[in-house]
Amino acid sequence: MNILSFNSKEELDQHAAGLFAGLLARNPQATLGLATGSTPTGIYEKMIKMHQQGKLSLKEATTFNLDEYVGLPPEHDQSYAYYMNKHLFDHVDARRDSIYLPNGMALDLDAECARYDQLLAEKPIDIQLLGLGHNGHIGFNEPDDSLRGGTHIVELQEETREANARFFASVEDVPAKAVTMGIGSILKADTILLVVKGADKAEIVKEALTGPITTQCPASLLQTHAKVIVLLDHEAGRLLDL
Repeated sequence: MNILSFNSKEELDQHAAGLFAGLLARNPQATLGLATGSTPTGIYEKMIKMHQQGKLSLKEATTFNLDEYVGLPPEHDQSYAYYMNKHLFDHVDARRDSIYLPNGMALDLDAECARYDQLLAEKPIDIQLLGLGHNGHIGFNEPDDSLRGGTHIVELQEETREANARFFASVEDVPAKAVTMGIGSILKADTILLVVKGADKAEIVKEALTGPITTQCPASLLQTHAKVIVLLDHEAGRLLDL
C-alpha cells in the first residue's frame, strides 16, 4: 500500500488526475472505475482541464461506476448518472456506449446486478477510484457481519443517508436502497485509488488502513489488495505516521 499525503486538496486532485492521464497515455483503451460524491469532484475538474489541454482523452476508454440509487431516474439531479454527466462526461470525449452505471430503475434488480457483473467480467477494471465513508463503507458496501462479492442491492444505513442528506431537501428524500458493485468486484481491479479528504475522516482512515481486517469496516479489506494507492490531504492523514 502506497500512502501519500498532500498539503492541499488542489495538489491531491492534480496528482489523482495525473494518475488517470498517465494510465490513458499508456493504454488508451483502459477501463476506469469511477466514483461519485464530494471527494472526486476536484479530480474530475482537473481531468476536464487536462482534456481541454489535450493531455487526457477518454475516447477509447471504458468506464464503470460503483453504484446508483434505487428509484432515481438518470435525469434526477441527485442520481449518480446525472452527477457523472455534470462533473465529467459532458465535458470530455468519452463515448456514451462505453459508459456503464448500474440501473437503479430496473424492473428486475437482481437481473440488473447479474448484467453488471457480466459486463465487469468482460472488461476488467484497470484502476478503481474510491472514496471512504465515515463508517468505512466503500461504494455502498456498508458494515455488516458479511459482505457480498458481486453487484447487489443494499439497504443504506441511517448514518450513510444522513451523510448524503446535504444533497437532498431532507434525509427522508434520500433513497433507502442502492445498487452497488460488491467488495469482490472492487478487489478485482488491477489498481485501487483510495482518496480521502478532511479531518472528519481521520479516524476511519486510521482504522481502515492500520486496524484489523473486518467486514465491520469494509475499507479494511483493501489491506489485502496488492496494489493500493492512498491519497490523503493533511487533515485526513493526521493520525497516521507519515
